[in-house]
Amino acid sequence: MKTVAMQPVAMKIVLMGVSGSGKSVVGAALGRALALPYRDGDDLHSAAHIAKMARGEALTDGDRWPWLALVGQDLRRTGIVGCSALKRSYRELIDVQAGGGVVFVHLAGTRAVIETRMQARTGHFMPPALLDSQFATLEVPGPQERAVSVDIDQPLVDVVAQIVLKLQQMGLSAGGSPPDPEDI
Repeated sequence: MKTVAMQPVAMKIVLMGVSGSGKSVVGAALGRALALPYRDGDDLHSAAHIAKMARGEALTDGDRWPWLALVGQDLRRTGIVGCSALKRSYRELIDVQAGGGVVFVHLAGTRAVIETRMQARTGHFMPPALLDSQFATLEVPGPQERAVSVDIDQPLVDVVAQIVLKLQQMGLSAGGSPPDPEDI
């Protein structure tokens, strides 16, 4: 990961969704498109929590609160963080810890699409067996939240282009330009 100056950023985005929805891949591409640093929220999990999930055990809310606080605090200096942020209460905590103004981008997909992606990836601690618990926990952002939703069942360049467009429609922009397919 490229080292970024530790100064506050103007735009704070959380790419949210169940495990396997593409937060890491979309986050890296969106970071390039918007000229913002990206961090994978999984990097902020404790070793104990990663081990727990790797054993097929879902985290409890008590497990998640300290991690979610770290995600929010990290957003103060990182423009984009990938974090499941499955419940509204989680998103509220992240927003408070980030100092407000966080935009949540829900990477939405069907269980079948996401399960196929999870089965194809290697080297990730989250087993497909936990996918049902992720969907059961998911509270899709409502209209009263500062959030947008994007369907992930399309090429990456289109996912990123839709996110950029929806951010612009919200009156937000960053130092980048619309994504170039060559860069994604």
